[in-house]
Amino acid sequence: MIGGDVKLRLDQPLLADLHALADAEGCDLASIMTRALKAEIARTRARARTPVRAEERLLAPLRALLARDLAAATGWEDLQMRLAVHGYRLREAGGGLVLATSPGGKRICKASELGFAYSDLMRRFGRPFPGHSQHKLAARILDPMRVARCPLPPDDDDFDLIELF
Repeated sequence: MIGGDVKLRLDQPLLADLHALADAEGCDLASIMTRALKAEIARTRARARTPVRAEERLLAPLRALLARDLAAATGWEDLQMRLAVHGYRLREAGGGLVLATSPGGKRICKASELGFAYSDLMRRFGRPFPGHSQHKLAARILDPMRVARCPLPPDDDDFDLIELF
């Protein structure tokens, strides 16, 4: 790691705000500045990563092809059979579902990009996607009163909310 000093020229109001923040938090200006710079670098890196999204020009024909089947399906098995007729299937991906080729399983797009979020389908069919590993999500979506009565313990697999100072 390379270390060194950096000299900054700050206007008086900003410098006064920094001193007030440092005093309130019981630390020095260097700690405040280091934390702010790290947060800005993390924010920039997060923004630079583009989500895996299908191109809109590919989604519109898929929506048209599959909309009727997605809307008419009465359960997970029925939906999978309807999609198979067109050469597709749903599979788990992270906390949701993706449309994939069948056979082969090549990812095409998120189910939500077609207008059918996993949570909406779960509510409609009254149960989670067969074999889906996100049990806490299913519990939260399908039985919100149970979660209110008996909150689930924290899970290391869930994301952490990190607030900026």
